[in-house]
Amino acid sequence: MEMLSETKISKGFQTVVPAILRKTHKIMPGDILEWTDTDDGILVYPRKKRTLDDIIGLVKAEGNAVESKKAIQKGLK
Repeated sequence: MEMLSETKISKGFQTVVPAILRKTHKIMPGDILEWTDTDDGILVYPRKKRTLDDIIGLVKAEGNAVESKKAIQKGLK
């Protein structure tokens, strides 16, 4: 895996997602970046923000609404 770009961490511990990665992965305001600590380093995965249209029909009437909501928020559904 090749490093595409680098960014600097601000005093407030903020950083910028490089434009090439935002465009390639269609990362938009409101999307979530999941940070995972591994033995090889830090992995960052984008997760798209869910809209109401995205979740219509995902929750079954006979299912557990709380568990379905948690799964949707984690990007599992």
